[in-house]
Amino acid sequence: MSTLIEIIQGLGGIFLSLVNVYVWVIIIAALLSFVNPDPYNPVVQFLHRITQPAYNFVRRFMRTDFNGLDLAPLIIIIALQIVVVVVGSILSSL
Repeated sequence: MSTLIEIIQGLGGIFLSLVNVYVWVIIIAALLSFVNPDPYNPVVQFLHRITQPAYNFVRRFMRTDFNGLDLAPLIIIIALQIVVVVVGSILSSL
């Protein structure tokens, strides 16, 4: 039984790592939006393709544009941090 718990904790650790990487991707994409990068740059295109589905999901449910500032990245980061805390506490209680 302890082997199964260790596997679940390992998979949970991988999941938490992926969520943290996605948080950093959102932060980088949000910072890049302030400098108006070249839209044909492959890195910018990759970041746009990775983050736009999450932005569109949040924008579907609430207004995120306040005085020209898009708060969708902030809302997503807060939600992902809540997920990290909840999943981390569940994994540590196993």
